[in-house]
Amino acid sequence: MTSRERLIRTINHQEPDRVVFDLGATSQTGINASALYRLRNALGLKEKPVTVQEQAQILGQVDEDVLKAIGADVVGLWNPNNVVGVKNENWKRWSMPDGTPTYVAGDMKFSTDESGYTYIYPQGDNSVPASMVIPENGYFFDNIQRGGEFNPEKLTPIEDFKKDFSVFDDETAKYFEKESNRLFHETEYGIVGMCGGGDFGDVFTLPACWRKDKPQGIRNMEDWLMAHLLYPEYIKEVFELKAEVALKNLEIYRQAVGDRVQVIWLSGTDFGTQNGLFASIEVYRDLYKPFNKRINDWVHKNTSWKTFYHSCGSVVDLLDDFIEAGVDILNPVQCSAKGMNPQILKERYGDKLTFWGGGVDTQQTLPFGTREQVIKEVRERLEIFSKGGGYVFNAIHNIVGDTPVENIMAMVDTVKTYR
Repeated sequence: MTSRERLIRTINHQEPDRVVFDLGATSQTGINASALYRLRNALGLKEKPVTVQEQAQILGQVDEDVLKAIGADVVGLWNPNNVVGVKNENWKRWSMPDGTPTYVAGDMKFSTDESGYTYIYPQGDNSVPASMVIPENGYFFDNIQRGGEFNPEKLTPIEDFKKDFSVFDDETAKYFEKESNRLFHETEYGIVGMCGGGDFGDVFTLPACWRKDKPQGIRNMEDWLMAHLLYPEYIKEVFELKAEVALKNLEIYRQAVGDRVQVIWLSGTDFGTQNGLFASIEVYRDLYKPFNKRINDWVHKNTSWKTFYHSCGSVVDLLDDFIEAGVDILNPVQCSAKGMNPQILKERYGDKLTFWGGGVDTQQTLPFGTREQVIKEVRERLEIFSKGGGYVFNAIHNIVGDTPVENIMAMVDTVKTYR
């Protein structure tokens, strides 16, 4: 099979000739540029700076030579603009805090203070306050909370968030059309369209790191979570606005890429913590599920795409609702979280959900375990999840920057041997 044929069989719950392997197709299935730089060297590939695909997490672009060397099957059709609103083009050199050489978008603006903290600026404009920061020894940027106090007696959700959501312009649509054609006709990889739009309530987006102006309204994570109970109508109005824009973008995306993508990445909203849900099932059903279903129903009615949803943590109690809402693919399958037993997940939901991830723990085993522990865990997860299709191998979330390259190679070699 080609990689694309392999992916199509997998997401339709048919066994492929071997398990699909993803490294780098999405913003939650990637690898930090520092780890990727060392992986390239371990694979014996040409030494060169790593292109930063996603600036906040400093995810490296996994180039063709790496994809071939590890036997990967999937690539991403990414948005041409990065998370801080800068177009990924005209690349320039930038060194990570640990010295890893990279290329970043040419219009990115950085500054470093006397404490070694490095800042980046929205839309590359350093005349406005910085929107993200990384410490001296860090491997990813954090949002800077730029929102202020809000007046609970005067809540204006539409006014607060109307600048957060925008419809794809013609230039962006033409990029999607051109790049999807290139990926579809010039490669045999499966393709994930990194479209977004279904990430209702994603707390990462609250500080709006791409906006030059000061975001208004309920913007701090703690206030936002409490608003689910205190001001649910505020949440719903924001979601209605977001859904309206998302449906317009999906139609533009459909016209631009057609059936050249097999999977559509829609959401990175986390619903789970290590030990349970962020909010009750009733809150999900009231505030989130209707919007998830509206988006997914449109996709299933108008396209052949499978819907990809990311949620960290213990989300086992929401899986039936996810399925009813039209979720096809669950990532990252955090098996270390409470109730997320891989054997039980596969037995109960393996014919309804494609599990994308779960291959090895990126909190403990991959960064801190021995090579033998990595091999054991990868083999066990392949054995459990691969039966009957419906499984794409990936680590549990992105591979972090200081992960030992020996353990990454152990993961890669084990997948290649036992997939």
